[in-house]
Amino acid sequence: MGRRALLLSLATLVGCSTILYGRTSSAPAPAGARGAGLPRVEPPRPDADRLIRVAIRTSANTVRISSTGGWRFYEADGQTFLAAGNANEPWRVEHAGRDVRAVRSDGMPTAWKADAIVAAPNDPADPMLVDGKPYRGTLRLVGADAGIVVIETVGVEQYLRGVVPLELGDNDPRDSSAIEAQAVAARSYTYTHLAEPEADAYDVTASVDDQVYGGLDAETAAGNAAVAATAGIVITYGGRVVNAPYHSTCGGETAAASEVWHSPDEPYLRPVSDRIPGTDRYYCEISPRFRWRRVLSASDLNGAVARYLARYASVPGGDPGLVRDVMVVNRTESGRVGQLRVVTNLGSFVLRGNDMRYVLRPVGGEILNSTYFSVAVERNRAGDLARLVLDGRGNGHGVGMCQWGAIGRARAGQGFRTILRTYYPGTALGVVQ
Repeated sequence: MGRRALLLSLATLVGCSTILYGRTSSAPAPAGARGAGLPRVEPPRPDADRLIRVAIRTSANTVRISSTGGWRFYEADGQTFLAAGNANEPWRVEHAGRDVRAVRSDGMPTAWKADAIVAAPNDPADPMLVDGKPYRGTLRLVGADAGIVVIETVGVEQYLRGVVPLELGDNDPRDSSAIEAQAVAARSYTYTHLAEPEADAYDVTASVDDQVYGGLDAETAAGNAAVAATAGIVITYGGRVVNAPYHSTCGGETAAASEVWHSPDEPYLRPVSDRIPGTDRYYCEISPRFRWRRVLSASDLNGAVARYLARYASVPGGDPGLVRDVMVVNRTESGRVGQLRVVTNLGSFVLRGNDMRYVLRPVGGEILNSTYFSVAVERNRAGDLARLVLDGRGNGHGVGMCQWGAIGRARAGQGFRTILRTYYPGTALGVVQ
């Protein structure tokens, strides 16, 4: 999970809570509500509708739009009528630079409109379909040089129903408190990324750059139940809603923010042991990536260094040369690699924190699982590097809630409040007004 560059750098975001939002109120929660007794929290954008704008496409050449019921196109103001569509009647939206138009299935087009058009169902209960995939709410189709940006405007709680199953999944009936913890963490992330309407075209994307979101198709009974059971509950620190990062598998201990991102630490984002008390086992060891190995041949390593190193280290002339050695310079408080030195025939380069995950991979391949690893260089008879073997633990940046650890804790009987209090030490829960 991350905002645009969350997995690359905490410093580029509001995120992972370098900034805290909102203010608290002493007004009680509604009687009988799951959040009864928790302090009320004013979200950063206190609009009555609690809407979020999600970019579900960011560079489409054309988009097919329809709905399960009657629906309409409007001009960019969302009020001036443009065209009407029948149930299950597909229209094609196309762009010419920043101008957009809709074309009916028989070829009849609307006029070109500058910047955007809006599609909305006549009955809010009917989902809009984007290339056949259903989404709640209304759609704003924005023309851009790179393509069409499709932005869904939907209620926050409905949005979360399309996030939680994709970020955690429905693993087992015993996992309900982990799913609830995920819902609260995702809701906190959401509220800290709501912007003023005029500030940006959208608040979040539907990808791992923010939170993975799949619309109506992604919803599950367990995910919907978790969102409903925790309705309005967010994580706070010092009385303010915070952006609570999470990751797949910590590998035994979570990390402080500064261990992986180029940013200062936050007091509630510090290393937390995932060890099961009184044992040598860990709550997250049930993860398929609790332990892993990656082997890079000399060819793979040289290709990766040539392709990616200059993005994260100064490479004079742009050519890093051929790799001769790779070594760990130091480790962080949680045991992760803090600095990694790559020695080539042309120089010596240091990678820091999460950056190394984007370099130590096959060209075009999956990034390294985590920075929690050991390094072994294997050489050929001539003494040249033959391959690099990385033995590691965990999956993801390691900051905040460990999702597989949360599952392990849920199966051990811990509730979502305990899980969140563990992974975000010093935080409290509140309810958005």
